[in-house]
Amino acid sequence: MERDEFYAEARTDRTGPLDGIRVLDATRVWSGPQATCVLADLGADVIRIELPHGKDGDLPPRIPGTGLSWFRETVNRNKRSAGLDLREPSGQEAFLRLVRTADVVVENYRRGTLDRWGVGYRACREVRPDVVFVSITGWGQYGPGADRPGYDPVVQAAGGWMSLNGEPDGAAMRAPTFLADELAGLHGAIGALAALRHRAETGEGQHVDVSMLDSLLFGSCGLPTLAAAGEPPRRQGNETDFVVPANVFECQDGPVYLAVAMNRQWRALAALAGRPELASAPGYDTAAARLANRERVNAVVADWCARHTAGEVTELAAASGVTASPVRSLAQVVADPHVLARDMVQTTVLHDGGTAPLVGPAVKFSRTPTRIRVPAPAVGEHTEEVLGEAEDATVPVGQMQEGSR
Repeated sequence: MERDEFYAEARTDRTGPLDGIRVLDATRVWSGPQATCVLADLGADVIRIELPHGKDGDLPPRIPGTGLSWFRETVNRNKRSAGLDLREPSGQEAFLRLVRTADVVVENYRRGTLDRWGVGYRACREVRPDVVFVSITGWGQYGPGADRPGYDPVVQAAGGWMSLNGEPDGAAMRAPTFLADELAGLHGAIGALAALRHRAETGEGQHVDVSMLDSLLFGSCGLPTLAAAGEPPRRQGNETDFVVPANVFECQDGPVYLAVAMNRQWRALAALAGRPELASAPGYDTAAARLANRERVNAVVADWCARHTAGEVTELAAASGVTASPVRSLAQVVADPHVLARDMVQTTVLHDGGTAPLVGPAVKFSRTPTRIRVPAPAVGEHTEEVLGEAEDATVPVGQMQEGSR
């Protein structure tokens, strides 16, 4: 299918599948902004609530050619910004006026913080009984450890993920991305969408509790089940405990990652390596045999890779149905014609007039396409605008906005 064919019936009159949904984003750092970024990319009107002169997310390094932070600009696109101090009565009153017009509130402060400020779930529910209120925290809204502070690497350590990452004889290592934050943000967005669906059917809002720890455990490929059953997994670096070969192999000009999950793939790889007899030889012919013969199997693949470039290995493997890829840098990835064709890098004019290649939305919709519509706003850029809309709103308390059903 070609791109034009996929989007042949696309509409241009809507911001995306969530057109008409309003979200208040009372979040900071990454997990909360990530959740609301997903909702904003899907077309929701996301209003970011932040300190009028705050610096949340204004972290180095700066995007080359502009003085703006990569951190703030990437995760706050497609949003508006209202400068409100929720610690002050005036900010609390203004926030609750905005809640009257909102379908969803997302926050990621420590448990009880917004309650102490008078703008937590109970207060929001009083002015908007059907509000969907999403709370993202390190440990959740209940449980013995719910009051602990938590940042992404700490959750990776507490969730067992860090203990499995790295080489078998090396130290535990965190993920190079905010993995727990990312997963919690995605679950926060999914939770909001599910609660909106329930509200559309019943008229009921609810409190959605998302824990970074829970999200990390859910996203750990079922390995916690093995640990709970008394068979905890061990650290294996680039290899796995269920298929061989599956590893990084050095080629003449750099490494590739190659994995064989099926016997027919092994037969094809044995032929490529010039060792067709190994397709049916004892110690090589089945997945179980290759697992028990890991070092010799890896040696066969390593020898073949060492005689070719990474590009040759990848091309020959793909032609034979074997999965392999060069181990690429991010700089190589963002220049990939396939990545560019998928609109995963979108040159965006920032609010200061500079430009940045921002990562685009992942999901593609044939009828309601999504894109980066506007850059991350300056802090408080839309305060008067959104507060004026709240003053003009005539939405009765407890009644959803038009377009949110």
